[in-house]
Amino acid sequence: MLFKEFSLPEQANVKLSVYNSLGEEVAELANREMNAGFQSVKFDASRLSTGLYFYRISAGNFTVTRKMLLKK
Repeated sequence: MLFKEFSLPEQANVKLSVYNSLGEEVAELANREMNAGFQSVKFDASRLSTGLYFYRISAGNFTVTRKMLLKK
């Protein structure tokens, strides 16, 4: 079990998704209203294979996409 941690400056609807290298969504970790402050989301990657993935987090007007290397 992996955890993704992040901080929100204000309450917002947060969507956090993981995509494979083809751009297909393989997991939706969050899609809900969250309070301001530090947040932690569980990520069960047991059904995914080793490789390069991307995660996208959107909160309010903020969106960012980052690379993630999954090693088993």
